[in-house]
Amino acid sequence: MPHPPHATHTIHTTHASADDTQRTLNTHILRKLMPLLVLVYVISFIDRTNIALAKTHIEIDLGISSAAYGLGAGLFFLSYALLEVPSNLIMHRVGARLWITRIMVTWGLLSAGMAFIAGEASFYAMRLLLGAAEAGLFPGVMLYLTYWFGREQRARAIGYFLLGVCIANILSGPVGGALLQMDGLLGWRGWQWMFVIEGLPAVALAWVVWKKLPDGPASAPWLTKAQSRQVLEHLRAEQEQQARSGTTGQSLRDCLADRQIWLAIFIYFCHQISIYTVIFFLPGIIGSYGTLSPLQIGLLNSVPWIAAAIGAAWLPRLATTAQRCRHMLLAGLSTMATGLLLAALAGSSAPVLGLLGFSLTALMFFAVQSVIFLFPASRLAGAGLASGIALVNTCGLAGGFIGPTAMGLIEQATGSTRNGLLIIAALLVAAALASARLRQGQEKRG
Repeated sequence: MPHPPHATHTIHTTHASADDTQRTLNTHILRKLMPLLVLVYVISFIDRTNIALAKTHIEIDLGISSAAYGLGAGLFFLSYALLEVPSNLIMHRVGARLWITRIMVTWGLLSAGMAFIAGEASFYAMRLLLGAAEAGLFPGVMLYLTYWFGREQRARAIGYFLLGVCIANILSGPVGGALLQMDGLLGWRGWQWMFVIEGLPAVALAWVVWKKLPDGPASAPWLTKAQSRQVLEHLRAEQEQQARSGTTGQSLRDCLADRQIWLAIFIYFCHQISIYTVIFFLPGIIGSYGTLSPLQIGLLNSVPWIAAAIGAAWLPRLATTAQRCRHMLLAGLSTMATGLLLAALAGSSAPVLGLLGFSLTALMFFAVQSVIFLFPASRLAGAGLASGIALVNTCGLAGGFIGPTAMGLIEQATGSTRNGLLIIAALLVAAALASARLRQGQEKRG
């Protein structure tokens, strides 16, 4: 029996009011959570990638070759990746506040300890230990955001979180360049000062995380009981909808059996090869553009990351449906490939075009990354969600090991990074084609 006109109007008004209330609540949660989480990621990313600025200095001071540097840069991701699934399962049990605090203390101390490396062996060992210490931070936060936001809002939250990478790379260039100019102070090299001064803030911020980060909506002091209940009921309704569609995996076994998860892993793998190769080799590529000081290299290194920040802040909010998510992945990965192709062909003969190419690639770095994780999260729940997100990140981060390692070998063999950039551009094209086959939980499986 159809509703009377006035009843239909009442229903529409009620739905609009509920949607407005939910949007207001989501905005409130974003404002409370994201500044601290972004700051954590800023510091973590500075500490994992500051060796990029130190590359030429440690090669000269310690006799580390380009190939050894590339391997050491990549070894971080080997231990990081191997420990991500168990780390996320532990966080699922003990809570985000305790586990993220532990991660920060250990990585901060080890990052500062990089000041005491004495050769290739200690360089390799410290990078492995640093990766083990930080393992679980990114997938842990990806899991943590599922405690607060539904699918439509999660891409926006992930986009804000990934701003931390952009901010880190914008700041690390000039700050690291300035610290490198402390060379000789108290008998220390500039790169030693850089590692110590940039490593210890993580330990200090861990105390803030312990005091301020709630484990979930139920323990957030800045939410009323009614607001906490609203968040939990909204997420429960979304999970029930996924369960009714028959597409929600509850275990790691379900995750491993889902071809869509492996498709997301391949796309993320190619993405991570590109991003970490750019991070670890861009300062050296910029240094080949001419005679530049460490500070000038650091400032120019920040330019692509300003573009990345614009992309991370602006684009993920457009990914509100499964179809839009696929379109963003296809366009984003294709744009990244085009930018690297331009950077490779421009080389040192046209540095402005080269920097423009890297900026074009960076514009899409985190728009793509924030969307990729929506696909596995829409198909998993419970322990399956915790382990599944970690699995995608673990396998994807193998690209963080392979990319810099291969690029270091290519640079040492050819004296140039051009061929490496062309290979990565081809991989991104393959990832773009694969993205057209991705499906979210409520869609037909691929």
